[in-house]
Amino acid sequence: MDSLNDIGFKKLARLQKSIQMKMRLLALAHFKEGQSRTQIAKFLKVSRTSVNKWVHTFLEEGLEGLQEKPRTGRPAFLTPEQQEQLRQYLKEKAHNSQGGRLTGADIHAYIIQQFDKRYHHDSIYYLLDHMGFSWITSRSKHPKQCQATQEAFKKLPTGNDP
Repeated sequence: MDSLNDIGFKKLARLQKSIQMKMRLLALAHFKEGQSRTQIAKFLKVSRTSVNKWVHTFLEEGLEGLQEKPRTGRPAFLTPEQQEQLRQYLKEKAHNSQGGRLTGADIHAYIIQQFDKRYHHDSIYYLLDHMGFSWITSRSKHPKQCQATQEAFKKLPTGNDP
């Protein structure tokens, strides 16, 4: 229990960016104050099992044990090199002076053609988000677009003008 007295858990919790780590540290702060694990669980609105696990982990491994562990997951369909190639393709198409726009179906077809990988259509938008792209974009400019004509059009009176 001596190691508990040396640490200001509430102060550490305020410095955390991860909400999970904040919860763990707050649980330890309440434990240090002498509250039961059941009281802590009710106060933090978490299970008693979680509080037991956090306290036990801290007592066994210290603060390092409370850190979020790397999670394994399904490996990405595209390699980092393929993602970079896709990223360059998307950037080139976005800055294309020929007009038009790129749709999810276009991106899906490109991935199948270039990499022989089959994504579900909904997953294309998840992939774009993961790569830092937004599926909501402005339209590209038509090659015959005239800025002066557009500005003149904006100045025309509408039926709503007094």
